[in-house]
Amino acid sequence: MSTVAEIAARLQGYDPQALSADAVGEFLAQLVAPVRETETVGVLDALGRVLARDLVSPISVPPHDNSAMDGYAFAGAQLGAAPLRLQVVGTALAGKAWQGEVRSGECLKIMTGAILPAGLDTVVPQEFTKTGADGRIEIPAGLLQPGDNRRCKGEDLMEGRPALLAGERIAPAASGLVASLGIPRIEVFRRLKVAYFSTGDEILSLGEPPREGAVFDSNRYTVHGLLARLGCEVIDLGVVRDEPALLEEAFRHAAARADAIITSGGVSVGEADFTKAMMKQLGDVAFWKIAMRPGRPMAVGRIGNAVLFGLPGNPVAVMVTFLAFVRPALLRMMGARVEPPLYLKARSSEAMRKKPGRTEYQRGTVTRRPDGSLEVRTTGNQGSGVLSSMVQANGLIVLHHAQGSVAPGDEVDVLMFEGAL
Repeated sequence: MSTVAEIAARLQGYDPQALSADAVGEFLAQLVAPVRETETVGVLDALGRVLARDLVSPISVPPHDNSAMDGYAFAGAQLGAAPLRLQVVGTALAGKAWQGEVRSGECLKIMTGAILPAGLDTVVPQEFTKTGADGRIEIPAGLLQPGDNRRCKGEDLMEGRPALLAGERIAPAASGLVASLGIPRIEVFRRLKVAYFSTGDEILSLGEPPREGAVFDSNRYTVHGLLARLGCEVIDLGVVRDEPALLEEAFRHAAARADAIITSGGVSVGEADFTKAMMKQLGDVAFWKIAMRPGRPMAVGRIGNAVLFGLPGNPVAVMVTFLAFVRPALLRMMGARVEPPLYLKARSSEAMRKKPGRTEYQRGTVTRRPDGSLEVRTTGNQGSGVLSSMVQANGLIVLHHAQGSVAPGDEVDVLMFEGAL
């Protein structure tokens, strides 16, 4: 397990006083490690969990060649330049194999999903045929190619091959895929345990009476929601006052119970509290000034075996740093495969001033223009305490480190909230 100093030494151009957003991601990727413990859960309980082992398909899906249409099945080699006339010799229903023989010049009426008997490889949809007075169907020339409207055995999943790979987060489609294999239970990594608390004498918990200079704790609820959406087991330690004994107790309690600790507040330069001092006393922690807006101050490291994320106190800064840095790190700890951010491209409807040298995350709303193109506009006031701007937004406009000002009509990257918020 590398120390914070050892990880920093491996990063080219590491400067804790002016750290780029890309360097933060690289640092955290080296700091965190996946949990190792696993458990076996039912398919209905696996949603959002991370698969611990490759899931090998015990069967082929579909298990037989079958019809993709309601229509008539026949041997496609009979197709030619002239219309094809075929005698109907029976009906194949889904869920029951048809017993019989279909010879040249014959066909089988077939329902969607019904097994294709041996020798039959093509299905003509019923609506494309005509039925003559003699009961034969006629298929127009040039309508089909041999093999049309046939689902082949194993075209979805083949027996003996991986159906899902380790590190896959189980989404609704994956739940259905597992069930389609007849597998009732799968092995997943245990839930990640994350302890969270807010710090500061100015923070009020819900139910406390208002007082001058104090604010109600919103971060506790946004972070709880972000962690719950991610599928973590949340250990809520509430608000901890700026008293060394209370902070020490909270950090020790969190480190003993959790895989990760998240705090908000107390990491800025000149903070008149004891949070930073207690982090230094109890753990191996780095304090950063990140070249970003919002969310410049951040602390990372370990206390005991728990990874520490010390986030700024302003509500928007908490959410932005969580989405940009903490969420990918926690996904790695959960055992999930983490891909680079997937940005949506949209044209800005307004000018945005920016100097190269920092990454900016503007709250924005993406809409579709009448011509079908995507447009994004900011939500107005971009102050790091304006939490309502996150409610109004559906994504973050990401103005990258080397990027300059944006003119109306310029294309920008947007990190959409769907699935994260």
